[in-house]
Amino acid sequence: MGVLDEVLNPRQVPASQVKHAKSMRLAMTEPECKLWKAMRRRMPLEGTHFRRQVPIGPYIVDFCCLSAKLIVEVDGNQHGTEDAQRRDAIRTNALEAQGFRVLRFSNAAIYTELTSVLDTIAAAMPPFPNPARCPDQAETQSYG
Repeated sequence: MGVLDEVLNPRQVPASQVKHAKSMRLAMTEPECKLWKAMRRRMPLEGTHFRRQVPIGPYIVDFCCLSAKLIVEVDGNQHGTEDAQRRDAIRTNALEAQGFRVLRFSNAAIYTELTSVLDTIAAAMPPFPNPARCPDQAETQSYG
């Protein structure tokens, strides 16, 4: 069973971690709230369902689009120390080893460059097929 199976099957995630993730959803930082609201307005594209405060393995990530295996992290000032950057690198490497792509943005970027942040997230999303325009359907339609 892979990490994605664990995320989709809450019985595989320790109850304490699920409880902690829920409490984090209720206590999001101001930059996390700002990005979450902007993502919900800007990213309602097919296949871009983001979840917030998602337990993945031993970690709880800020935002995750499971179908794209894309994680978005918002880093506050506490991530600026050398020790915190080392821990973040270990965490990022572990998540990437599970097939996720991790994007990190500072609080300052959320406040001052929100459009660029959203553009970067959108550009990182893989192209999703439009089910309304399946090639097989177009080829089998008859016009007569």
